[in-house]
Amino acid sequence: MCWKCKKNTVSTSIYRNSECPVCSTDLHSCLNCKFYDENSHHECREPISEYVKDKESRNFCDYFVEKKYDVIDSAKSTKSARDAFNSLFGDA
Repeated sequence: MCWKCKKNTVSTSIYRNSECPVCSTDLHSCLNCKFYDENSHHECREPISEYVKDKESRNFCDYFVEKKYDVIDSAKSTKSARDAFNSLFGDA
């Protein structure tokens, strides 16, 4: 899945030169990696030795693992939110 447009466009492995077919964003980047963490050293939870300045662009990191995003069905989440509201306050 692309970190920028959130489209599930990848069905195979992500390689260094892989791009999102929807928005042409680099997919082998820090922002699309499960180890990316703004609060960690070098913004990575893995023991990288070199700082990657551009987190949006492709890189050669050997630790890269595609981040899995939670896809939320907006129709179901809207209905469940409405049901929770109605259970608290009743049908007004």
